[in-house]
Parts: sequence; C-alpha cells; structure tokens
Amino acid sequence: MESAVYQPEHPIRFVTATSLYDGHDVSINIMRRIMQDSGAEVVHLGHNRSVHEVVDAAIQEDAQGIAVSSYQGGHLEFFKFMHDLLQEKGAGHVRIFGGGGGVILPEEIKELEEYGICKIFSPEDGRRMGLQGMINFELEQCDFIPPRQLANDLERLKEREPQAVARLITAAEQLVQQPDETLQATQAQIRELAGQTPVLGITGTGGAGKSSLTDELVRRFLRDFDDKTVAILSVDPTRRRTGGALLGDRIRMNAIDTPRVFMRSLATRDSRSELSAAIREALDVLKAAGYDLIIVETSGIGQGDAGIIDVCDLSLYVMTSEFGAPTQLEKIDMLDFADLIALNKMEKRGAEDALRNVRKQYRRNRHLFGAADEELPVYGTIASQFNDIGVNRLYRALIDKLNDKRKLDWQSQLVAGEGQSIAQQIIPPEQVSYLAEITHTARAYGKKVKEQTEIGRQFYQLSGTRALLSEKCDCQVAELETLVEQSENALSEENRKLLQKWPELKKAYREEVMITKVRDKEIRTELTTTTLSGTRIPKVCLPDFADYGEIIRWCMKENAPGFFPYTAGLFPFKRTAEDPKRQFAGEGTPERTNRRFHYLTKDDNAKRLSTAFDSVTLYGEDPDERPDIYGKVGMSGVSICTQNDMDKLFAGFDLCDPMTSVSLTINGPAPMLLAMFMNTAIRQQLELFRNEHDREPTEEERTEIQSCTLQTVRGTVQADILKEDQGQNTCIFTTEFALRMMGDIQQYFIDQKIRNYYSVSISGYHIAEAGANPISQLAFTLSNGFTFVEYYLSRGMHIDDFAGNLSFFFSNGLDPEYTVIGRVARRIWSVVMRDRYGANKKSQMLKYHIQTSGRSLHAQEMNFNDIRTTLQALMAVYDNCNSLHTNAYDEAITTPTEESVRRAMAIQMIINKELGLTKNENPMQGAFIIEELTDLVEEAVLEQFEKISQRGGVLGAMETLYQRTKVQEESMLYEHKKHTGELPIIGVNTYLNQKTEEDGYEIPGELARSTEEEKRHQINNLRAFQAEHAEQAPAALKRLQQAAENGDNIFAELMEAVKVASLGQISAALYEVGGQYRRNM
Repeated sequence: MESAVYQPEHPIRFVTATSLYDGHDVSINIMRRIMQDSGAEVVHLGHNRSVHEVVDAAIQEDAQGIAVSSYQGGHLEFFKFMHDLLQEKGAGHVRIFGGGGGVILPEEIKELEEYGICKIFSPEDGRRMGLQGMINFELEQCDFIPPRQLANDLERLKEREPQAVARLITAAEQLVQQPDETLQATQAQIRELAGQTPVLGITGTGGAGKSSLTDELVRRFLRDFDDKTVAILSVDPTRRRTGGALLGDRIRMNAIDTPRVFMRSLATRDSRSELSAAIREALDVLKAAGYDLIIVETSGIGQGDAGIIDVCDLSLYVMTSEFGAPTQLEKIDMLDFADLIALNKMEKRGAEDALRNVRKQYRRNRHLFGAADEELPVYGTIASQFNDIGVNRLYRALIDKLNDKRKLDWQSQLVAGEGQSIAQQIIPPEQVSYLAEITHTARAYGKKVKEQTEIGRQFYQLSGTRALLSEKCDCQVAELETLVEQSENALSEENRKLLQKWPELKKAYREEVMITKVRDKEIRTELTTTTLSGTRIPKVCLPDFADYGEIIRWCMKENAPGFFPYTAGLFPFKRTAEDPKRQFAGEGTPERTNRRFHYLTKDDNAKRLSTAFDSVTLYGEDPDERPDIYGKVGMSGVSICTQNDMDKLFAGFDLCDPMTSVSLTINGPAPMLLAMFMNTAIRQQLELFRNEHDREPTEEERTEIQSCTLQTVRGTVQADILKEDQGQNTCIFTTEFALRMMGDIQQYFIDQKIRNYYSVSISGYHIAEAGANPISQLAFTLSNGFTFVEYYLSRGMHIDDFAGNLSFFFSNGLDPEYTVIGRVARRIWSVVMRDRYGANKKSQMLKYHIQTSGRSLHAQEMNFNDIRTTLQALMAVYDNCNSLHTNAYDEAITTPTEESVRRAMAIQMIINKELGLTKNENPMQGAFIIEELTDLVEEAVLEQFEKISQRGGVLGAMETLYQRTKVQEESMLYEHKKHTGELPIIGVNTYLNQKTEEDGYEIPGELARSTEEEKRHQINNLRAFQAEHAEQAPAALKRLQQAAENGDNIFAELMEAVKVASLGQISAALYEVGGQYRRNM
C-alpha cells in the first residue's frame, strides 16, 4: 500500500464528478481532496453529472484526466459513451478513471478497460493500493502536456470552437511560465485578432457568493438576450504548500450547460495575486473568439486587493455583512474603484445595518454626500434565492452601466421589480434557537429525574425508618412524620400516583392476560409464552425494585413499553397480526416490480410494501433514449414516470386494506410520486364501486370515495430533503421550495384528515450510508425532524395536527451505539414534544423504520453480509422498531435477486418466529450497559444539537456545510481504519478467502439488471401517455405553476397534474417557478 506522493513533472488538471443521477458523492470528494494534496488542479463538478457535462468541462478546462464515481448502475453505458464522446470531440487523449465499490463487477471492469477506459478501481484495488496509491496511479497516467495544434486552433478560434479556445488558453499559461518563441508568435496573432468585447470583473471576499451571483447574472443574461454568448474566466488560488488547487466555481453554475457559454477555471499558480499571471493573455484569446460578454471572477480577496480593475471595463465587488466594525470599510480598496457593489446574503442577521454602512462609506469615498440611497450603485442581494429582486436590480444596473461605458445598445427586457431583497424565512428569526431550547428541555428533564429520584429515595428511607421505629420500639416519631410528609409533598403529582400504582402495575403484568385499548379497540394479550421445556417466558418483564427512588428513576427514564417516555417502545405489546418486516422491491418496469411484490407477500396477510425507484425517477426525470439516461432506466430500482406506471406498480393490492402499508423511498420528487400513489388508491376504490354498482359514481359519491380513501390508506413517503443535502444527494429543487411543498403536503393531509399516512419519513439512513457515525446520524436526523416541526408551526399548523404524520428512518450498523439509537430517539422526542411543545400522547410517539446497513454490505466475501444483517436486525427487533427492512446480501453489487430477498426475509422470520428470547418484548431493559449507553448517546446527541444551534439551526449549519463536512470526516476516518486494518472487517481486510479470485469477489449466479426490452417498454409507454394527454398537459402544468406563484397549495394541484403530465414535465414546470437545486462542495 503506497503512502509516498507522486511528484508530477507537468501541471495536471482533473475533472471529478459523480455519474448522472447519482448522489453518492462522498467518495469522489475524498479522492479529489487527495488529488489536490498531491499537486493536481481539480475542477470538481459534484454529483449527478451527465456525460455531456463532464466531457464539455474536460474539454473547456483542457484537463488530462476525468475521475468519476458511479454507484447507481448504468455504468457500462455511462463510461462507454464518455469514451466515445471524447473521441468524437477530438479529446481522446483524456484519461478516464472510475470506481463504484462492488457495483461494477470484475467482468464489467475488464470489458470497460478493454473498451479504452484507463482504469476502473475495484474494492480489492483499494485494499491493495490504498487511497494514495490509487491517486498516484491516476497522476502518473496523466503527467503529460495536453496535445495542441496551434495553427489549426487559431483557425477554429474564430468559430468559437471550445477545444481551440481551451488549448490556446493553456498555451497562454505555458507561455507565462516558460517563454517560447512559437507560443509568443501565436499570442501575437491572437492579440491582433482580439476585438473590443466588454469585460465584467467580479471580485470579493472568499465565500461572499461570487460564483452563485455570477451564475444568476449569466442565467438572466442568457434569457434576456437569446442571440448572445458569454465566456467566463474563473480564478481560484493555488495552494503554495502542495501546488494543487480546488477550482470550485464550476460546480455552482447551473446556467452554463449550453453552447452559448464557455467557462474556464484558472489557478493563480505563482502569480501571488487574486488573478492568474496569464489573465491578460487568456482574455485576448476570448476576445479573439468573439464572445459578446466576458466575465472574469477572481479568487477571494483581502481589503487591499483591487487587481481586477486593471483587466476589466466594469467591476463588481461582492461582499457580505461580515466585514467587522464599520471602520473596516475605510480600508477596502474596492469601495474606491468598483462600479457596482453587491452586499450578498441579505438574509443574514445585521445585513440591513451593513447595507446602510456600506452606502455611507461609498458616499464618503466618492464625495456624494447628497446622493439618495437609490442613486448609489450598492445593491442588497440574495444570490441563493430564486428570482431574487436584489439580483434583478443589480443585473439591470449592470446592463445599463455596460451600455453607458462601452456605448452598447443592449435592450434588456427583464422586469426587475420594486423594493429590496427579502429573505424567504423558512424558520422565523424568533424561532432560530429552537435546538438550543430543545437541548435545554431535554437536560431539564434529566435534572428533574435526578431530583425526583433523590426525593423518592429519601421518602423510601424515611418511610422505612418510621415503620421500623414504630414497630421495634416505643419511640416518638412525630418529627419523622413531618419529614416523611415533606419528602412525599416534594414529589411531583405524577410520581406520587406512579408510586401508588406500581404494585398494581407489577401485578397486572404477572396475570395470564392483559386487556389494552388501541384506537378505542380492546385488545386481549396473553402475557406469557411456554417453551418446549415448560418455562413460562413473560412478554414484559418489570424490575423488582422496592426503593421509591429506583422506581421513579426507572419509570422516568425507561418505563414499560407503551408508557412515557417510551424508551422501551411505543405500544404495550407488539402487533400479533403483522411482523414489522417490510417487503422491499424495485427493478425494471412497474409490471416486473409488481410481480416481485406479489412473490414476496404471497404467504403474508400483511402486505408491507417498500418501493425502490431507479435513479431517473429519483431525480424527477423521464426515461429517454441514449446516451446516458438510457443506461439508468429501471436499473437499481423501478422506473415510474406516469400515473399509469403507478397504477401498474400496485395492481392486485388493495391499498385501502388495513393490513396493507406502502413506503415510497423517493426524496426530491416526493410530492409528485405521492400524488400519483394517492390517485392510484382512489382509482382502485372507484373501480370497486363501478364493479359493485355497474355504473359511474356521481360527483358527490366520487368526492366521498376520495375522502374515505385518503383517510384510510397506510404508508409513508421518504421525502426529507434536508438529509439529502447532508448525505447522499438527490435534491432537485431549491431548499426553500422543496420545504414549501412538504408543508403543502402536510396542510393537505390536515385538510383531508389523513392520519394513517406519514407525510414525511425523516431519514438518517442516507446520512449513515454517506459515512456518518451513529451519533451524527441520530443527531442530524432528529434535528431535521425538529426543523420540520418548527417550519410547520410557523405556517400556523397545530402541533397535534401534524406531529402524528411524521416518522423516522434509521440505518443500523454494527457500532455499539446502534443498539440504543431507537431508545434515545424515542426518549428525546417524547420529552421535548410534551415539555416544550405541549403535544398530546400520539404526537409524543416517535415511530421509526430501520434498514440494515448498506454500508456493511461488502462485495468481498458476500455471503458474510447476511451475518452482519442478522445482527443488525436482531438489535432492531430487540428495540421494538416499528418497521424493519433487511438488506439482501448481494445488494453490494446488484438489485437483489429472488433468492437473496428470500434469505433476507428469512432473517427476520427466524428472529421473530424461532428465536425464543423475542417472545419477551423488552429484553434490553435492565442491562447496565444498555442504560449507560442510552445516557451517553443521548448526551452526545444533545451536544450536537448545541453545535448545530450555534450555526443558526439546521438550515444555517447546512449553509456552512457543517453536517456534510462532518459526515465526510467520519467517512474518511472509517476508510482510513479499514485500509490500515485497525477496524477489522471479516472477509474484507482480514480472514480473507484464498479460494476467491484475485479481485476478492464471489459473484452470484444471477444478477438483476433491467433489460433492453424493459427500457424500450418504459420509453414507449411514456411517449404514449404524453401523446394521449398532449392537449390537457400544458393547461394542467400552467395551473400548477400559478398555484406555486400565488401561494396556493401546490400538492392539491399536483393531485390533478399527475393525471395528465409525466414526472419530467412536472419537474421542468416547477423549476421555472421554484428554482433548481444548486450543488456545493
């Protein structure tokens, strides 16, 4: 395993990304960081990138290498098309590297490498070479000067051919570093060709939002002038220690995926300035190419830097309110020189005061003491906000200034709007410290437990002493009576009642039968199970405490299942009619997945279906022909793009049967898929009515059927977009718009009295899969849950109208903390819901689903995966989780096969049916380590709440990438310990099987992959659906957009839109009114 860093001879540039419709970007982030540390200049594109975007970036950036992670299937199509497109565009010299864990099989690796892919790294390569060894290999393969054809490139420059432009900029950089006569002659020719293209210079402090603002200005320019072109030069600093650079602006650009935009990232290298030493030469190249507008964006600058003004016609200085005291403004050079000033991030606290101070300083600097605010070129902006008024006004001012300075005649049609940037507050400012208050509530309860325990102990001791004295000797006990009375009165009313009822409660659990009520239904429960040996195993075992303090402590911190704080479980006893197991499926077409569902449930009365969608669906897109979308259709999940698809998916299942429950794992486009699902349930009931009455229902009957269906259907939708921005990422809309839609779903649920369906499953699973440890998973997930609570409250909803519609979803690994995450989650949630929000009993109950860890499914020695899954499932069952999905052992490399799913289901069945101890339903209570671990994990979670709160709550912490950075650090630690062997993983880095092939794989006989026929089938069905509804769809989409613009309930309109418009059509329509997600590092 290599640890020494390869020393390159030439500047090496890499484009790194994650493949199309793939949100697993932690691994590529780790790789690009090591590349930077090894001296490479890295243009990182982030997750969900098409071949076109990656190849265009590689050509425009004149990179020698492309490194892509691809975990989401469709990799053969993706990598082959990338190779073909590079060849087609004359960039066959660019080396392609890839990796996908065990998803890319040995024979597929061989096929891809024979096709021309430089290297696909397998898990075994990682174990053998180490992270640095893999990076060294990539750098060594790319240590060459990219080919150039100067004469040919000069000819093609006039046509704005991107490759020619890129190569000539590279030549300019080389000329500055190493003078060369040929290159000097070429540059002289370019200078002669250079026109008078206007240059806009954008500079500002690091992290002020220059890239986002640039993207927003470019987006407006392209929409405003459909015949004009733009070139962007973006400069980032070279790290002096390593020589590497993160060229991180391209990832922020959503508007550049068009032939009308050329973008090139430059590193400062040895310029010792915020600009590249070759900036003038690069500008000459772009001017010679004849672009209509050139934008130069500098790296972050300090107070005394103003280099941009020497190379541009118009300068824009971008800053934020975080400049320190107002006197610091006197030191900023750019306030003297800038033509326009943007105070970005106006949503920050203190931004209004900052704007006033900047204007005041501008007046002083320019001696404009009589000028009104609106006359000054100082604008408050929120670049991260969709269609921001401040950015609109800045854009119009910019066009006017360019017209004025360069005597242009650009007629802008953009309507700027009146007023200033106003932040769309998701969490109102007065609520922003909610996590600190939640932490205080939880700790106050812990303090109360200690106090009441001590009082209870004294009460017990005094009562015992009194009884002893009065029994053994004729003593005066009057003063003792007073002390007994005082200690009893010091107990809370709740605890006094608890002590009175304790003997009764213990007696009740020793009876043969207990009668409980759930939703006004009386349930009789047998309290013991007799073993083959004749031993009577109690369903619930209570401690034999006599000390009042111990009884109080146990009841306040633990209590029996079904009693506050629900540490041991939400209900007194488990359901007898259905196990918590989920029947998981998702592959190919809806018809194929439907067959799998029927196969999985044929022996079960309870149909607990859980749906995995393909990545095309997860990103809100429609299936399409080649190139790279095609490879993803129906791969690693089911393809669903129309209402008809959803109807087929659940054909033959009565969605209103109380024994049927459906989970949709969908995230970004959750509102659309949920609307389709609800419509499917309604259509089923309408069909039943027609069959029963042999006629169409009246309008009144139809409304009644719809209302009853919505109130009956059971299930959950996993749509927590907050966790997506923290872990694996399938966000498609802006955070504000996505949360607004989730709020609209919940409001619709309240209006329609939907109580049996969870409006959002708040998930930690993907945070854990991205590399988070169990404490981070739990802390981030619960804090996300409380963020939904605060947002819904701010919209005027009552806590008890929505808290019951929230559920949670965790991953179970093998770390010790996983044993208690459900216990900790239930205790924190119930205490906070009762004591801070005043919520009722149902709202205090945290329902959670467990999926066994996908991260511990290893491609090496795959059969061992079932052992890990069994241990994880056992923890979940012992902890009384409400729902459990056991992963199939072969999910490390493929969509699970029938055989592997059968084994995964058997794991749960053996635990529930055969393992004798599961006949007891609180087996973890009473273990010292469990109680200790519960307290330790709870405190660790509360500490995380405090850290998130200090950063402005969940949304503020997301902005500073707190959660994402922490997840990546924890992932890196795990990978490091795995590579060094400090963290032993059986069959992976120790106890290796000598009989397996060199790659360490054992490939199962069957692989579940979508077929060509299935892909064509989905595309044909989509086209047929769109043709059938071609007349109704535009009007439905327009109504949907109007609902969004007018503040109406979007979900109510979606219920109608999905009947006539496809998923991709709806996503595109909503992007126009809500904005698209902007990636970050």
